[in-house]
Amino acid sequence: MNAYDEAIGTPAISATARAISRRNLYHWLLLLLLPVGFILTFYVYPLTRMLLMSFFDPQFTWEHYAHFIANPAYSTVLIETFKMAASVTVICFVLGYPVAYLLSNSPPRVSSLLMIIVVLPFLTAILVRTYAWMVMLGRNGVLNQVLLQTGLISSPLKLMHNLIGVYVGMVQILLPFMIMPLYSVMSGINKDYMKAAENLGASPVRVFTNVFFPLSLPGVGGGCLLVFIIGLGFYITPALLGGISDVMISMLIEAQVNTLLNWGFASALAVILLGLTLFLFYFYNRFFGVDKLMGGH
Repeated sequence: MNAYDEAIGTPAISATARAISRRNLYHWLLLLLLPVGFILTFYVYPLTRMLLMSFFDPQFTWEHYAHFIANPAYSTVLIETFKMAASVTVICFVLGYPVAYLLSNSPPRVSSLLMIIVVLPFLTAILVRTYAWMVMLGRNGVLNQVLLQTGLISSPLKLMHNLIGVYVGMVQILLPFMIMPLYSVMSGINKDYMKAAENLGASPVRVFTNVFFPLSLPGVGGGCLLVFIIGLGFYITPALLGGISDVMISMLIEAQVNTLLNWGFASALAVILLGLTLFLFYFYNRFFGVDKLMGGH
């Protein structure tokens, strides 16, 4: 490098580099502005306002939470909500695990076709699917008419406005949320482990129970977590297919907002539900890891 470069060139190059660095920083800030603004506007602000409304009505008060604790009917509804979500989660696991196992062990063309069938319900709105189940399960619905015409029953079965209708509707809607995490984990399991166990003399049952199933546990945890959390906040399906006694916490919140106009107590109920959901999420992250939720390693 000559004296001119040392005296003039190097500062010019440094200034240009700083200008480019500032320009790149501005570009990154502009790129981050939209997603950060979206999160702040549609997630952080509503949650913060909901939390404040549960404590300020209009002055600071514990009244809404005290009312929840003092009235056992609300805690009963919350417990029943957890029971219903847990039951739906177990049913989805029993039905979804074999489907995910079949998907992960089928040829690519067959697996792709089956996966399309699994995700196809997502193209239809939940409300439309719930109305379809009302047509299927009603007293004069398709299922009862078929059973009556075949002589299997003498009078229509009560398949709706009870827990049967709620379970059928929720399982049909939530089953893909169980299958997809299971399939994601199962498809990443090294098949050489099973072959090694077979070569060592293990039976197919032992290969599955001792090798394959333990390796699929992250998918089991992820699928159960997704189905359970979504099931806790379900509203449309229980409201349309359930009975008077099949009340979930989301239905209580809706009644407090739209019927009683008690936004403070509705916010308190939502905060309680959110807190319990976050605790479950923390519990899952502690024992399984959030990165394994959709099959990460």
